[in-house]
Amino acid sequence: MRMRQSLAQFEREFLEEAEESVVRRERLRKTAAQRSKVRRVERSRKAGKLRFTMLSLTIVATAVVVTIAMFETLARIAG
Repeated sequence: MRMRQSLAQFEREFLEEAEESVVRRERLRKTAAQRSKVRRVERSRKAGKLRFTMLSLTIVATAVVVTIAMFETLARIAG
């Protein structure tokens, strides 16, 4: 009787531990997926900021070059 009880108890504990392991693995998988998503969003945001900065600098540089060229041309024509 004692042997059956301990064997049954052992099996019950084994099944509980197996269920806990499944739950823990699923929780770890979800956590890893969430971290991956956060990193991907952050990378995208950082790339967007860089592209916006480069576009702004390009527009400003173009405006400066066009203004200088315009005044140079005007000075040659007038002068």
